[in-house]
Amino acid sequence: MKFDFDIIEDRYGTNCLKYDFALERGKSKDILPLWVADMDFKTAPAILARLEQVVKHGIFGYSEGKEDYFLAVSRWYKEHFGWEVRPNWLVKTPGVVFAIAAAIRAFTQEGDGVLIQKPVYYPFSEVICDNGRVLVNNPLKLSEGHYEIDFQDFEDKIKANRVKLFLLCSPHNPVGRVWKEWELRKLGDICVKYGVIVVSDEIHSDFTYPGHSHHVFAALSPGYADITVTCTAPSKTFNLAGLQISNIFISNSDIRRKFKKEVAAQGYSQVNLMGLMACQAAYEEGWEWLSQLKEYLSGNLDFVKDFLKERLPEITLIEPEGTYLIWLDFRKLNLPEEELEELIVKKANLWLDSGAIFGKVGEGFERINIACPRKTLQQALVQLEDAVHQI
Repeated sequence: MKFDFDIIEDRYGTNCLKYDFALERGKSKDILPLWVADMDFKTAPAILARLEQVVKHGIFGYSEGKEDYFLAVSRWYKEHFGWEVRPNWLVKTPGVVFAIAAAIRAFTQEGDGVLIQKPVYYPFSEVICDNGRVLVNNPLKLSEGHYEIDFQDFEDKIKANRVKLFLLCSPHNPVGRVWKEWELRKLGDICVKYGVIVVSDEIHSDFTYPGHSHHVFAALSPGYADITVTCTAPSKTFNLAGLQISNIFISNSDIRRKFKKEVAAQGYSQVNLMGLMACQAAYEEGWEWLSQLKEYLSGNLDFVKDFLKERLPEITLIEPEGTYLIWLDFRKLNLPEEELEELIVKKANLWLDSGAIFGKVGEGFERINIACPRKTLQQALVQLEDAVHQI
């Protein structure tokens, strides 16, 4: 490989949430973290070079993206997903969760239902409840190691709970599903039928494993596009979360106007200069780095599969179709939730994301971030193995 993903970068002392805040979060100082969804790899060299130019210039004033920014972003989605977007559809925000919260306030009132599919990225629940909306859950069904959508329950919940907004996680975090076209169409038809606006979080769209393809929800039908707020960002793909840049696409002019008004109401206008530059560089020059990263992550996934099969058969991997987050089933250990956390945190000295924070249906599971050097991943699995075998 041209790029070396085996290098272990020292992230301590960099104000890194993942490594530097263990004590503040009630963990031991030397705990090994594989929780929050950023990567332990330096970003693509082309991005670093672009940022170095900005730093060398030395002026960090108010900034905005010009036509070449839009061309870089739009070309990426056309080449990789066959989705053509227009410049006036684009609204830039500092993050996808910010955009989701803005959409909730723009398109619903207090007491309205907002539907999600647990176990799902936990900020979905937080922004619904924090904004005084009613959380409506259409839980995914786990069948023979594979998560599926309960479409009848989906429609019933919409009808029974005054649902105005649906938060679609695609690819799904944490269960790793890359939704098939027919699944998305079935969801879309129901939402069109009942006038439900869809906020489609597609931040993990660049990470799919062989045999699986991501479908942009809004690209499947003009009718779907007309009800959809599509949330994209380079942050997961190129490890840029701290630069706070997201690209939100809304083709419906009325929905876009309401969304932009809500963003403006929060006092937000221009995005981060470094985020703009990094995003443009990523989409212009980052493909070779990303393609090799995806190959490395596939190797990490294979490593986990082999390790569990040979040394930790008590733990079951839910086979991921996308993302660099894996969902592990610990239920064969028959441990209550508190004892499972004791095993992970105290005995294995690992900082993972407890499945319980993704919803009650996540109890007995753990989410692990495998976007790290293989030696780090191996160390984590060995620590987990030692802890499990002490039970």
